Amino acid sequence: MSQDKPIVFVVDDDISVRESLEFLIRDVGWQSETFESAQAFLLYPRVFVPSCLVLDVNLPGLNGLDLQRRVAADRIGMPIIFITGYADVPMAIQAMKAGAVEFLTKPFGDRTLLSAIQESLELSRTALEREAEIRKLRERHDSLSRREREVMALVVRGLLNKQVGFELGISEITVKAHRGSLMRKMNAGSLAGLVAISVKLGFSALKPSTNERSGAFTHPADTARCIEMRASEGGHPSERYDPLWDSTNSRLI
Repeated sequence: MSQDKPIVFVVDDDISVRESLEFLIRDVGWQSETFESAQAFLLYPRVFVPSCLVLDVNLPGLNGLDLQRRVAADRIGMPIIFITGYADVPMAIQAMKAGAVEFLTKPFGDRTLLSAIQESLELSRTALEREAEIRKLRERHDSLSRREREVMALVVRGLLNKQVGFELGISEITVKAHRGSLMRKMNAGSLAGLVAISVKLGFSALKPSTNERSGAFTHPADTARCIEMRASEGGHPSERYDPLWDSTNSRLI
């Protein structure tokens, strides 16, 4: 089996359907793996090439909708195309709401199915690329020292070096040293880039609140927007956005 060729999985309890779909799929150059039940499919290890699942709704044991829920939880990035000879509107709505790419009623045309498979494989490819990117970012973040992580968490909220030093009880010079080191380790060319990395890693969810006194956002995504808007005003953008700094009284809010 090729290590990078897309794989189309087929789960259908009708052997004639499995065989015809396998021939169609291989004929256009994709790999195909077929299964007669959801349980048999779940025994197959997760793959890390673009893939999708052509799935019959009505299966013995674990049905197609139940398998869809399992796939969504355990095999992120595997789009599903439902096929069935006994469809009803509520079933189709349930499947589509749960993220199915297509819901086809037998008999269906080859071109219709192949088009849905092509779309699904592209979605899978994008999801795998995003997952690989996040994995690399997490590895870089894991390489940071405890202090560097603390500095990063405050920097992406928009605090100045002197504010970060005040929060952590260290000198501004020490903050700059940690900041330079973490920027290199995270491969971030700018503060805006570091903020974008923070958002991708999901750290934005940790600080979604708004400062009650000043009304300034402390969400990293808002920090990035402010950096972009204020960079044109002159000066270094990394030293211009300070949502938690009370400039009137020169202190942290």
